[in-house]
Amino acid sequence: MNRILVDLPDSQVDDLAAIVEADQRPRAAVIRDAIAAYISWRKRPLGVDVFGLWKGKKVDGLAYQQELRSEW
Repeated sequence: MNRILVDLPDSQVDDLAAIVEADQRPRAAVIRDAIAAYISWRKRPLGVDVFGLWKGKKVDGLAYQQELRSEW
């Protein structure tokens, strides 16, 4: 495992301390989990969350779009 040096503003250090105290976990473990979550979030391909979102709708997508645009 490698060590890195990171400069954080006091407000983030205070927020981190509150999380560490609430979770009763070491600060390094909380930081590792936060970095792992961030890396996982960044690796997600764009649009995966919304692909096929309109599939189950009962309204025609084009008709819905035209109705919304008619308000302009």
